[in-house]
Amino acid sequence: MLKLVRLALTAAILTAIAVRLRRRARMPAKRPVPQSPAPAVRRTRMGLTWVAIAAIVVVTLTAALVPGSTGRATPEPTGSPPMTQDEERRVSLEAQTAVQQPLPTPAEIPDPHCSPAPRPVTVRPIDPVVRRAVNRQWVRIERWLKANAPRTYRTLGAPGKARTIAVAEAQMGVDFPDDLRASLLRHNGASGFGFGFWFDGAINQSIREIRDTWRWLCSWQRTDLGPDPGIEYWNGRMIPFLYYLERNSDSAEYAVVDSAGGAVGWDDTIGGMAPRVSSYYTLMRAVADALERGTPVEGWRPAVERGVLRWENVEYGNP
Repeated sequence: MLKLVRLALTAAILTAIAVRLRRRARMPAKRPVPQSPAPAVRRTRMGLTWVAIAAIVVVTLTAALVPGSTGRATPEPTGSPPMTQDEERRVSLEAQTAVQQPLPTPAEIPDPHCSPAPRPVTVRPIDPVVRRAVNRQWVRIERWLKANAPRTYRTLGAPGKARTIAVAEAQMGVDFPDDLRASLLRHNGASGFGFGFWFDGAINQSIREIRDTWRWLCSWQRTDLGPDPGIEYWNGRMIPFLYYLERNSDSAEYAVVDSAGGAVGWDDTIGGMAPRVSSYYTLMRAVADALERGTPVEGWRPAVERGVLRWENVEYGNP
């Protein structure tokens, strides 16, 4: 505070000296004999001078007392103050802890497709074009099996019933695609034949087997992992129509058809249950072509052993 008062007085004195010197500079070389002004005028001029000096003092003191406007400049910080050793040690420890902590896992969401809302049992009509196309593929397959693999031919199931399909749809909360329904109406599963390729083959499941397998998979795996069921092992909107026999991997036992779009997929034990073919009918036709032509499908070629259809791996052969 004393420094501020000294600063104000110094400014006032310097101002008075400056005023005095300015007056002298304005004086002519020869000073005329001045006409003495009246005493009142002299007092007025001196009063104004002291008023000006007082004003300067007040302004200087006010400016000095205002925060941030002191006569002494406050240096701005040029950076953070250096940390102590304890602070450096604490920051390093916090950084290591943040790296070591595992990322939070997303909350498990129950699969809504495994808890469908009740719906009435409704027998839906099948597109006649789709039904005729499915029957044509079955005729090709039946003819070849009867001639080349009679033991496998005899395992084809009897025709299914439309109401049985409708009951399964209501209980599962999904709609079977028309091509799958048309196939089940011709052969309600098969105990020794299926539209799948493996060393020991695969079997087409019956309507009730499809429903029971769906229930078991939903009870075993009820977690929804996201909008893409192709990367999951199981999703409740899928229809498990085919079972692989003696599959080496427990996580790859079924082929499924997606009730949302009709695509067929199965787990190859590497890439997940991603879609492999566009529809159930497309898979049927691929199997019929392979049987009639002896050509491989998905890397597997049909072969017959003692009247039973087998599938040989084209690359590695049948062990």
